[in-house]
Amino acid sequence: MPDPRPSSPPEPSSDPTLPFGPLTMALGEPIRWAILRELASGDRLMVVEIAKRVGKPADTVSKHLAVLRKVGLAVVKQRLYSMPPEFLADPEKRVLDLGYCVLRLDSLPG
Repeated sequence: MPDPRPSSPPEPSSDPTLPFGPLTMALGEPIRWAILRELASGDRLMVVEIAKRVGKPADTVSKHLAVLRKVGLAVVKQRLYSMPPEFLADPEKRVLDLGYCVLRLDSLPG
């Protein structure tokens, strides 16, 4: 006989791959949100292009990119920065899926 009790909600489909504490620390600066918004487009960008888009000096952007790289929110290859593809749920709308949370960066001002 089937169990009449409601079943428990399903487990999340993906495990978080980024440590939550360092991630929240990395997201504590507004400029990093702006940088993430640019990277969430799926484009591979040089520091100078990101700096131009967010309106900050390249050396400042470079320092913030280092923080994002350290927690795994940015990768660099041949001086081109991008978002790890496994987090890009919808590049057109700039939606990131981190497993335990979804960031909708298209709604950020700027």
